[in-house]
Amino acid sequence: MAAVAIHLPSTAAGLAVALWIAVALAIGVTFAIGRRGMPHRGVAAPLLVLVLSLAAAAASASHVALAQPARTQVSAQALDGGRAVDVDATVVGKVERRADGSLAFDAHATLFTTGRAAQDAGVEIVVRVDAHDVDRPDALDVGSRIVARGTARPAHAGERAVLTVWASRGVDVMSAPTGAAAATAALRQGLVRAVSGLPGAGAGLVPGLAVGDTSAVTPELDAAMKASSLSHLTAVSGANCALVVGIAFAVAALLGASRAGRVCVGMAVLVGFVVLVTPEPSVIRAAVMAAIAMLAVLQGRTAAGTAVLALSVAVLLITDPWLAASLGFALSVAATGALLLFARPLASGLGRVMPRALALALSIPLAAQLACGPLLVLIEPTIPLYGVLANLLAEPAAPAATVLGLAACLALPFPWLQSGLAALAWLPASWIAATAHTVSTLPAEALPWLEGWPGAVALAVVGAAVGAAIVLPRRGGRWRRRARTMSIVLVAVLAGVGLGSSALSSVAGRWTLPSQWSVLACDVGQGDAVLLRSAGMVALVDTGPDPAPLAACLDRVGVARIDLLVLTHSDLDHIGGVAAVLGRVGLVLHGPGDAPGNAAVRTLTSAGASEATASTGMSGALGDARWRVLWPRPDDRAFPAGNDASVVIDVRGGGIPPTLLLGDLSASPQRALTAAGGLDPPYAIVKVAHHGSADQDAGLYVAARPGVALVTVGTGNDYGHPRDETLAMLADVRAHIVRTDQEGIIALWSGDPGVVVWRERGG
Repeated sequence: MAAVAIHLPSTAAGLAVALWIAVALAIGVTFAIGRRGMPHRGVAAPLLVLVLSLAAAAASASHVALAQPARTQVSAQALDGGRAVDVDATVVGKVERRADGSLAFDAHATLFTTGRAAQDAGVEIVVRVDAHDVDRPDALDVGSRIVARGTARPAHAGERAVLTVWASRGVDVMSAPTGAAAATAALRQGLVRAVSGLPGAGAGLVPGLAVGDTSAVTPELDAAMKASSLSHLTAVSGANCALVVGIAFAVAALLGASRAGRVCVGMAVLVGFVVLVTPEPSVIRAAVMAAIAMLAVLQGRTAAGTAVLALSVAVLLITDPWLAASLGFALSVAATGALLLFARPLASGLGRVMPRALALALSIPLAAQLACGPLLVLIEPTIPLYGVLANLLAEPAAPAATVLGLAACLALPFPWLQSGLAALAWLPASWIAATAHTVSTLPAEALPWLEGWPGAVALAVVGAAVGAAIVLPRRGGRWRRRARTMSIVLVAVLAGVGLGSSALSSVAGRWTLPSQWSVLACDVGQGDAVLLRSAGMVALVDTGPDPAPLAACLDRVGVARIDLLVLTHSDLDHIGGVAAVLGRVGLVLHGPGDAPGNAAVRTLTSAGASEATASTGMSGALGDARWRVLWPRPDDRAFPAGNDASVVIDVRGGGIPPTLLLGDLSASPQRALTAAGGLDPPYAIVKVAHHGSADQDAGLYVAARPGVALVTVGTGNDYGHPRDETLAMLADVRAHIVRTDQEGIIALWSGDPGVVVWRERGG
């Protein structure tokens, strides 16, 4: 119900009312049963569970309904229309570096200023900014008061943040953190400084293991940790909370504290630890679980793990319904539930074929991987082949690195002690880093899998079948033997289908594509990613919004090297997939982009690419083809950085039909481009501007005389692209319309006569 309410907030109030009515009815039925003295307790207990479940759902929906007016009021101020806005806010989440080099963090906004109008509003936002545009980067941390200057856009449905603010005009840090926030920030920064002089990748891993600060983790180590299924070690979770609370309990017991005293000490230490590491979803879940468990200890009762987990999840979804859409929260709950429910049966099953100690050690990472795998393939459609092995090797070192690193963090007032503890923590951290690097370089370290929800469901079924095959005994009743055999057969069938389907979409996928393509539009959702190929050289125009679909497209078509990368402008749907081509690009051609675009270019150049700023008149070769830049004009103040300064290129020859790629150009610069006389019609292919938005100039398309109008657009996008009026305009100029949302990958090449068009869905 929390997920339904946050994704359909307009219905939250109605849902809450209906659920509270249902609660009242269920309570009435329960009392009626009790008043009549019905002998079957089996009827009353399920009714009680129903009442509690409905009440929790109603409370969660009520929270969303009560928060919705303020969220709607902010969105109604047209802050998402590209207008300049100044936002006064307080940083409430970690400042993290994204793949394109920009910084991102959660903040609580209190004031929006657009022009002379100011509006008070207490809502959550996400701020994105180039690191070079922060005036006091050392003071930017949790608790800082800032002013972010840029443009605001609405966040996606289900997100806690109401807006995403792109601070293209920078972030001013008005005041550094104070009080507890300042103290914890100083502790985290002190630990980072303490390990900065230690050698190897393990040094940067210590703050991540101890307090979840990954700022010192190199991109190479981060990629290796993810590839080897070890990235969870740098996300503070229940294991860290358990260590901290356990140590606090032990110390209090050694000092002779009573049971109540031990609980109070544990609660105080837990609160301090959460403040130190910042309240991430997994930390909040673990902290609430620990608090409930300690209250049970205070009452002298033994708390069942599954009951504690269920109660903590219910409490958290009532107090923060937006956690229902948090993948980190879901992974944390799934991993904890798997350890509670499945680790022991898996250990018993594995113990039949291996020593018990080894079976116990394997059961923990195996249970977590089987439970979390279906969620992880939603992020990256691959299965880490050596994930269980990597965790088996690295997990024993994690507690030592965590405890020693945390001790080093708290030893800030004593530099000599902090240095010694940091050096000790470096040893197990280096072991973990070496494990990640070694495992990530093994052959076939990740197997491709089906994408999206079909892949998640298929992997969940495979995981359940694997678990059944391990747990069910070989001997026993006929039904057990049959169930085990069916599980093994199911694993084989689904694994074959999943791996075969994913192979066709990646390594073997090039066999399903026409080999003669010269222009190919990748299906990357709501964004642009167009490949051009001539004489063995390849150009890519934009990278789409996300690295995963672009990487899948490049793998499928067999492109390993990008000789020319054109970033038309710096919107996320054009540069968000840059991480997929790092280290594979020769020349980056970019427009006069704003901060995020410059960050993406810097990321590419740091990985070995050269760069150039595009302007009218530039030209070059791509194999046997030639490309020309038609837009933007140099130093054109009439069309500032953004959509209207998109790089527009003309490519032709060498097997490439005359092609015009228009970026996200709107009607006004389209008219200026036509008037400048740079077009060379007719064009066999025109990439329609801005995903087919309504802001088009029909005169440009009349002048271009396109044979094929290529619309790169995502299925079910929030903008209604392509617009009906644009499609009608393209039909008026007799263009053959192809679109990635309906037809998937689109490949084109010169035919006799005209252009041959191949569609992934439609032939």
